[in-house]
Amino acid sequence: MLTTRFVDGAPNWLDVGTSDIEGAIAFYGGLFGWRFLPAGPDAGGYGFFQVDGRTVAGGMPITAEQGPPSWNVYFRTADAEATSKAVEQAKGTVLVPPVDVPGEGRVAMLADRAGVAFGVRQPGRTTGLGMVGDPGSLCWVELVTPDIAAAAAFYNSVFGWNTSAVPFPGGIYTCVNPAGTEEEDVFGGLVPLADDPVEARTGAYWLPYIEVPDTDAVVARTQELGGTVRMPATDLEGAGRTARLADPYGARFAVIKSAPRQD
Repeated sequence: MLTTRFVDGAPNWLDVGTSDIEGAIAFYGGLFGWRFLPAGPDAGGYGFFQVDGRTVAGGMPITAEQGPPSWNVYFRTADAEATSKAVEQAKGTVLVPPVDVPGEGRVAMLADRAGVAFGVRQPGRTTGLGMVGDPGSLCWVELVTPDIAAAAAFYNSVFGWNTSAVPFPGGIYTCVNPAGTEEEDVFGGLVPLADDPVEARTGAYWLPYIEVPDTDAVVARTQELGGTVRMPATDLEGAGRTARLADPYGARFAVIKSAPRQD
């Protein structure tokens, strides 16, 4: 389970790069009740989405040359330089070398063997997001990938992730948890790109899940606000009721009303 007691290899940050930051602020504010706090005049338009004063994500404007609008998942590392080298050794790519974020540590943008982008964040005075797992915040991440075995090997070599197979009606779901932790510390999963014709057309990527109190209401509100429903609200046994969505600018994300945890 994802918590704010961040350990190396676990997600500790999330942000969206968008072609219209003001439009994104309006969309996510209307959808989740997020408020946007600009980081300041020297931050290039970067800012923080917050719920009750706690940061749940970041947001920034990007140009077409920087790529399409998308959500970016970051994983905690004690050493951004060492992790970047580990990515290269594992035949991944360093997209943006580690850079200092004044007072906040170091960040780098990387890509796995399949070309899927992700970030790493070496903490400074802030360890990571101020809230996870509660309604309106990140609760799960999922890698949609063409080769689960290759992805598992890559992230194991970079972060030491452990994987576990969880049966569900119709197949097996591959869960991941940080090195040195137990299976109950899972924070995400790996799913085959070929199994989903919607995603197969757009390519592999990391998908963040936001916890919500009512999946169907969020799906309806997404459409009202100009977003897109990529997968309608669906019950997943043992997990909850989920849907895959996109904001009006194309950034993809998912929502879930999680099923009650069972001991």
